[in-house]
Amino acid sequence: MSETVRAHVALGANIGDPRRRVRETMRILDTLPRTRVAACSALYVTPPWGGIEQPDFINAAVCLDTGLPPPDLLVALQHLEVQAGRRRGLRNGPRPLDLDLLLYGDGCWHDDDLDIPHPRLHERAFVLLPLADIAADVMVPGRGRVAELLARVDTRGCRRLETVPVS
Repeated sequence: MSETVRAHVALGANIGDPRRRVRETMRILDTLPRTRVAACSALYVTPPWGGIEQPDFINAAVCLDTGLPPPDLLVALQHLEVQAGRRRGLRNGPRPLDLDLLLYGDGCWHDDDLDIPHPRLHERAFVLLPLADIAADVMVPGRGRVAELLARVDTRGCRRLETVPVS
């Protein structure tokens, strides 16, 4: 693969078999065109966010080396969500799979469909914990290093489950 960019993606699921779904999706991400998984975080159990009563989430993060531009990578991620049974509707509600493009290189991207860096990643333990496993020293444009951002959020209720090796 030539001319790749390092991108970071958050994974989450809390219905169906979320552990299996997240692990399976990590493997599938490695099959996207012009994309390879460079690192996978551990899996984390995290409480639901957003005030809706629902099961705990399984969350993780992956580091991708990709030749896909941000809009194309977003479309691929959304396609994987739909294949997993995701239906957009209730904001912050339960879901079989949620994929968020967090970072794309050291750049920023803003349009009607996509904001990079993800606008709320610095506020969310369920994103920062797994992201720190694989990218603790990465700078989030306009916010600081991932490890520093993690030190500022409440991680109570979150726990590490298992490490997932790259296939």
